[in-house]
Amino acid sequence: MNQSDIQELQNEIKAVGAFVEPLKVEVGRFIVGQEELVNRLLIGLIGNGHILVEGVPGLAKTLTISILSQAVGLSFSRIQFTPDLLPADVIGTTIYNPQEHTFSTKEGPVFANLILADEINRAPAKVQSALLEAMQERQVTIGGETHKLPAPFLVMATQNPLEQEGTYPLPEAQIDRFMLKVLLDYPQRSEEALILERMAHPDVETAAVTVTSIDDILKAREWVDKIYLDEKIAEYILDIVFATRTDRYDQLSERQKDADLSDLDDLIQYGASPRATISLAVAAKAAAFLAGRAYVMPQDLKDIAPDVLRHRIVPTYEAEAENLTTTDLIQRLLNELRTP
Repeated sequence: MNQSDIQELQNEIKAVGAFVEPLKVEVGRFIVGQEELVNRLLIGLIGNGHILVEGVPGLAKTLTISILSQAVGLSFSRIQFTPDLLPADVIGTTIYNPQEHTFSTKEGPVFANLILADEINRAPAKVQSALLEAMQERQVTIGGETHKLPAPFLVMATQNPLEQEGTYPLPEAQIDRFMLKVLLDYPQRSEEALILERMAHPDVETAAVTVTSIDDILKAREWVDKIYLDEKIAEYILDIVFATRTDRYDQLSERQKDADLSDLDDLIQYGASPRATISLAVAAKAAAFLAGRAYVMPQDLKDIAPDVLRHRIVPTYEAEAENLTTTDLIQRLLNELRTP
């Protein structure tokens, strides 16, 4: 792709993505200090991926996705995961009509555009596997019949890092289905002062104005796929993923041959899967789209890599003994690899 083609694509991307800024402004009327969460939700929405969010209660996770659904005009459903939840409570079930001697399908809360799976690790494995089909295939099976889910479809699942009693850790097969894992922290003092000013009222408004449409989101998905990914950027993506696999250093590109990753050998037990490679590329393209750019920059990858990789890397006991998180390991890796 030559310079003139990229410039033409740039103009088209800006026109198609004109809804992004008004959408962020509308969400920002209600949400303070969670710009990263809003940005990651938009990346998931236009990148056709799911988001896993970890943070203590009260950080506006539910409010954020609810306001986003209103601002886009999407249907929203919240599922509170508990140990006694059944698959039918999530996907739906068949109901028998004794008068007509027929069965009818009652759709569950998963039939919505945006799903909040609140405290997903409290649900037993049978419920988690039912949600897995919905997340991966965008469809569910009820009474032997397959039902398509609406498009766009995004699951934002939350985990509470404080309480572990009565929880069921997500299996690797499911956690790998999430495009991004976002860690939320407390807001800054100035941000919390603004929250206090806006929200500390018994009749506070929580209804957003619809500023864009489903068609805009679906159209944006088509244009995200057209974002230019240079060959050197593609190599950089592969280098990042292969650097997490401590037995695959010999497959790094020539550019990275002088990278010293030996200190990671005893710190990473299992590296990222090929799904991480795909997620890195798609998320970086979506990030470029949101920035109004027609091409992916190395900084896009550096910004998004921790969220794509942190739930796909398994640290060793040595890393845990040194109080090193997967985010720390990813940062070490990014610091050592040479940027294109």
